[in-house]
Amino acid sequence: MSRLKEKYQKEILPALTERYSYPNTMEVPRLEKIVLNIGVGEAIQNAKALEAAEKDLATISGQHPVTTRAKKSIAAFKLREGMPIGLKVTLRGERMYDFFDKLVNVVLCRIREFRGVPGTSFDGFGNYTLAFREQSVFPEIDFDKIDKARGLAVSIVTTARTDDEGKSLLEWLGMPFSTD
Repeated sequence: MSRLKEKYQKEILPALTERYSYPNTMEVPRLEKIVLNIGVGEAIQNAKALEAAEKDLATISGQHPVTTRAKKSIAAFKLREGMPIGLKVTLRGERMYDFFDKLVNVVLCRIREFRGVPGTSFDGFGNYTLAFREQSVFPEIDFDKIDKARGLAVSIVTTARTDDEGKSLLEWLGMPFSTD
């Protein structure tokens, strides 16, 4: 069992139950999944860009990414329905807890002039999305082998009903929110 999952069961579960007075432990918010997403718009002209992004995402997550395809055709972008435009990975279980632990304790610390993540990136249902400008903040990525800096979105999906419950859960798990 991962260190973070053990902490959740021993410390966070009782604390959140007491704070929000849940009658049943199954109502207490928990992490459901973490989705990593890279948009590769240049894949329309350059097929190798998709391969490089796939390699980076697989290295970061430890899982093989799934190709996301365009749902609509957009003539201005020379985009047709069904063309590959991105990659995503869904982490659950042990891999999810290990990735979250690495994200909070290693990756966020590597960001220059880091003052905490914004507390406003919740979706209204307790889910949180965090975006990185480039994938090189992850320790697994060799900076010399990057062909191009690509953005990466990390969506943390919880079972919380409100943003306040979701934020409390993430704070207890160690997410460093900014004070402003």
